[in-house]
Amino acid sequence: MSDTKSTVGEQVFATTATLRKPDEYAAARQLRRDTGMPLKQIAVQLGVSVSSVHGWTRDIELTDEQRVRNLARAGQAAKILAEGRMRQARKVRIEHQLDGRRRARESDPLHVAGCMLYWAEGAKDRNVVRLANSDVELVRFFVRFLKESMGVKPEQFNLRLNVYTNNGLSIDEIERYWLDALALPRSCLRKHALNHHPTSSSGAKRTLPYGVCTVGAKRGTAIVQHIYGAIQEYVGSDEPRWLD
Repeated sequence: MSDTKSTVGEQVFATTATLRKPDEYAAARQLRRDTGMPLKQIAVQLGVSVSSVHGWTRDIELTDEQRVRNLARAGQAAKILAEGRMRQARKVRIEHQLDGRRRARESDPLHVAGCMLYWAEGAKDRNVVRLANSDVELVRFFVRFLKESMGVKPEQFNLRLNVYTNNGLSIDEIERYWLDALALPRSCLRKHALNHHPTSSSGAKRTLPYGVCTVGAKRGTAIVQHIYGAIQEYVGSDEPRWLD
């Protein structure tokens, strides 16, 4: 018996389909019923829209085995896609490190000092540039390095403050202290942490009236991988963990 006469429901779909693409209609139903092929794959194979395939086959129930097989295929496809994205991201990190190595060979004093400072005090994240310190001169120098050596504009910075509320200064006064010292606009401020004490013994033993300032910037991957590449060039070593 032909596909167009099997059930009343299928006859309704066939009547519509025969007015347009009867061959594709029949093939879509056969693929969906016999193999459980996903709608998108059927559409690609037959050169029709997914909505057409859905309309032609929506009455067909997949078996449990077909559903499991489709889920497995989807999982494999997602894994392949994720691996491709990881390879591309790694390629981008390599390019930024190579840029940092080239820049290091210029031996610019500010660039050398800024990269070494980050090596000592910065967060060692693959995709985020972040340095936290209570020493305003140290933070000011790092901001200068990002501005002059890395081309970071004032509005591209972000500041997070660890603010202590028992030191006689208001939060507004502490904010203005850091913004004025770093020559950055108020728009750079992000949500503060309140009274979170440093884990280091030096921080725990002394009062920090202006708290701790954490400096970050947009284009984090490009900047931090540039710095990592430069550090490796300056010291003549390789550090795979910064890349992977």
